[in-house]
Amino acid sequence: MADKDRGVNSGRRRFLEAVSLLAGGLGAAVAAVPVIGFVLGPMFGARRTAWRTVGTLDQFPVGQTVPVRFEAVSETPWDGVTARTVAWLRREPGDRLVAFSANCTHLGCPVRWEPSANLFMCPCHGGVYYADGSRASGPPPRGLYTYDYEVADGRLRVKAGHLPTLQDTMKQNEA
Repeated sequence: MADKDRGVNSGRRRFLEAVSLLAGGLGAAVAAVPVIGFVLGPMFGARRTAWRTVGTLDQFPVGQTVPVRFEAVSETPWDGVTARTVAWLRREPGDRLVAFSANCTHLGCPVRWEPSANLFMCPCHGGVYYADGSRASGPPPRGLYTYDYEVADGRLRVKAGHLPTLQDTMKQNEA
């Protein structure tokens, strides 16, 4: 009778091992799909961009740096408050404008404009930028990124959709 029980237990054991391996493999595959999608998605998906009106040209005094708020291009309908973003807009003489990203180039913390010092300051790690967005001191590797902008019919529009990057800035300088 002992030999008979071994055969039944052995068959049951193999069956349960197979079911366990199948369930574990299925669970790993289900967990891997979103990770793979997250990693590979940006390579296959086109970046969505849109022009957002931030005001009229006469709202921005020459020589002043002011925040402008706008809705980013939402990837999903439930982005909600996270779709709201801000840029620092500076109007130079001759109707030249610069729209700076409000994120530090070090780790992305929001920078603030200090008009009394004429500097952008990052509160996270002490990054400092001059009024023209170039790096003054601290850990940031480079100056602030800039957004593309356009003035059409007296309205100022900023190109929204993704945070500006060094690659975008280099393309903008080549044009």
